[in-house]
Amino acid sequence: MADDWLDADQAMARLGVRPQTLYAYVSRGRIEAHAHPEDPRRSLYRASDVAALAGRKARGRKAADVAAAAIAWGEPVLASAITTVRAGRLWYRGHDAVELARTESFEAVGRLLRDDAAEAAVAAHAPSPAPTIRARLFADLAARAGEDRPARGRAPLMLAQEAAGLLDLVADAVAGRAGEGLIHQRLAAAWGLDAAGGDLVRRALVLLADHELNASTFAARVAASTGASLSASALAGLSALSGPLHGGMAARVEALAREAKREGAERAVAVRLDQGAPLPGFGHPLYPDGDPRAAALLAAFDPAPDMAALHAAVVAATGQAANIDFALVALARTLKLPDDAPFALFAAGRTAGWLAHALEQARTGRLIRPRARYVGDAFPPP
Repeated sequence: MADDWLDADQAMARLGVRPQTLYAYVSRGRIEAHAHPEDPRRSLYRASDVAALAGRKARGRKAADVAAAAIAWGEPVLASAITTVRAGRLWYRGHDAVELARTESFEAVGRLLRDDAAEAAVAAHAPSPAPTIRARLFADLAARAGEDRPARGRAPLMLAQEAAGLLDLVADAVAGRAGEGLIHQRLAAAWGLDAAGGDLVRRALVLLADHELNASTFAARVAASTGASLSASALAGLSALSGPLHGGMAARVEALAREAKREGAERAVAVRLDQGAPLPGFGHPLYPDGDPRAAALLAAFDPAPDMAALHAAVVAATGQAANIDFALVALARTLKLPDDAPFALFAAGRTAGWLAHALEQARTGRLIRPRARYVGDAFPPP
C-alpha cells in the first residue's frame, strides 16, 4: 500500500473515532477516499487528510482556536461550489484547471466559474490614459465602482452580463486600448506576440482564473456580502492582490532572478539560504508536491537560460518546486513582456474568480462580519 493512503482501521486508530465518524468526515469532504485497488468493497483514505484532521483534534476545538486557525491556511470558513484544491490538483467546478488550460478560452472558463452562459454586454470602453498597467486597472475599476449600482436585488442575468463586461474592461485596461476578439488574442496583439505567444497568455489566464479562498478573493467576497456592486467587489480583490505577499510576489521573484543573473544561480541561492532569507517563487502551502499550475505553464515553453538555471539551483538546494509566481516571471521574460506583465496577467486572470465569488456571495444574502478577539489594555467593567 502506498504511504499516502490508509485503510479504515489505520485511519480510525489515528483519529480515535468510530466508523460512522470516519464516514461522516468523508461525506463532508474533509478526508478523501477511494476504492481499494485489490478489494472494491473496501476504501482507502488519504493519509495527509487524516494527519491534518488529527492535528486539529489534538489542538482542541474551542471556537476561538478554530477561528484563529482558519485565518491562515486553516479550516474552510465558508461554503463555495466554485473552486477547490484536492489531492494536489486545482479544480474549477469539478474540472481539472490544468486540463482546461490545454484547450479552453479564458472567456469560457470565466463562464464556467460564474456558472452562466452570459457574453459581455456590448459597450465601447476607452481605457484610462494612466501610464502603467497597474494604474489603468485601478483607475478603470474605481471609475466603474463609483457609478455602478449595488448588486443586491438585481436580476441574475443582468449581473452575469455585467460580470462578463467587467472582464472585458479589465482586459482593455491591461492592453491599454479597446479591442475585439478573445482576450488572450487582444493581449497578444497589444504586446506584439505571435499566435504561440498568445496561446501561452491564454494558458496563464486560465490557470490564474481562481484559487479557492485566497486573500484577494476573500476581500472580494467581503465587499460583495455588503451588497456592493460587482465592480466594487473586483476593486476590493485588486487592492488585496496588489500587496507584496500576494500579486506583488512577482517583484520579489524578479529580485531573486536579478541576483542569480549577477552572481550565478547556485551562489545566489546559497547566499539566501545562509542568510535565512526566503526564496520567492518556490513552494506552496496547498501543494506540498508542487504547484500544478506552475508545472503546466512551465511545460508549455522553454524558459530563458538564466531562469532555467535558477529553477534548477533552487530545486537542487531545497527540493521545493516552482510555484505560479516563478512561472509567470519566467513566461514574461521569455516573451519579453512589459515589466508589470506578471501582475497584469494575475489581475486579469483572477478577475474571473473575483466576479464568480462575488455573484455566489451575493446569492447567499449574508454579510461576512467576523468578530475580533480583543487582546489590548484592560478596561473597567461597565
